[in-house]
Amino acid sequence: MSDKKIFIVNGSPRKNWNTAKMCKSFADGAGSKGAATQIINLYDIDFKGCISCFACKLKGGAYFGRCACRDGLTAMLEEIYHADGLVLASPIYLGDVTSSMRAFVERLIFPLLQYDERHSSIAPKRFKTAVIYTMNVSEDYFFNEYLGRKESDTLRCFESFIKRIFTEPQRLYAFDTYQFTDYDKYVVECFDKNKKAKQREEQFPKDLQAAYDAGALMAASLCNDA
Repeated sequence: MSDKKIFIVNGSPRKNWNTAKMCKSFADGAGSKGAATQIINLYDIDFKGCISCFACKLKGGAYFGRCACRDGLTAMLEEIYHADGLVLASPIYLGDVTSSMRAFVERLIFPLLQYDERHSSIAPKRFKTAVIYTMNVSEDYFFNEYLGRKESDTLRCFESFIKRIFTEPQRLYAFDTYQFTDYDKYVVECFDKNKKAKQREEQFPKDLQAAYDAGALMAASLCNDA
């Protein structure tokens, strides 16, 4: 086991479903190459987003470059700042990551974003990053509607701040995901349950393997850089 550590943040409220499974596969892949991993379930933590106190920007302030808000996220943020890799995983809700993931990223990134002319980063480390998106829409819909329209640039913006503060994230996906154990119990006429089941049986294992491979690649790269 190396001394390299990767934090994997699950922004889904479901700890045993699609996003969580992708997180575990990434962790398993990283572990196969000797990296230590920790999966963080955001919905288990009592925290809020940025409260706009600007203590992190105060000249000579005790919290300059750090979030001053004290809650369940405080100690974890400091650990993440000194990690070797970070994965942000979220289902797509209304074309964006979940509210908990947005709140987490506000707390993680804003203190490290300088208000200078270049909006430069003061992150202690520029570690490797990845994002995992799971969603019940198709691949074509995702790229055409969520990433292909100017009015739907929320995900590009999300990724741009990760790149500015740390590194450009690798992007992993799981499309057309299975949402329910029994589709007959819900009003879901817009989805074909048989097609969904086939996607889960045939494609989702490939998505999990892609996450595993990405974890192994990140960990191997970290060990080679040591």
